[in-house]
Amino acid sequence: MKNKSNLQLLELARLLRKASKDNEAPIWVTISRAISRPRKNIAQVNIRRISRFTKDGETVVVPGKVLGTGVVDHKVTVAALGFSNSAREKIRIAGGKCFTFLDLLESNPKGTHVKIMR
Repeated sequence: MKNKSNLQLLELARLLRKASKDNEAPIWVTISRAISRPRKNIAQVNIRRISRFTKDGETVVVPGKVLGTGVVDHKVTVAALGFSNSAREKIRIAGGKCFTFLDLLESNPKGTHVKIMR
């Protein structure tokens, strides 16, 4: 990652690349590349989009921030770099969960059955 000054983001990208190699799970290196983009190219995904493209019980990774526009009407697990307060609340009200990448990595090291949304 060139020109990144956020040390936590640099460390997260390094850990994801290592997890990809250790677990033979290419999804983690894909996510690492996505969060390594310039700030203006980092994903911002609304709840409406997550609700539209997921089904009950699915797991979604957003390599960026989840925003609160829209309504989620089913239980979904979302891992992201950040959540707006309204997005976090709407996910919880629907029975879903909000995770960090490291939490998801710990619970699902192979990254199976995970969708990436940009």
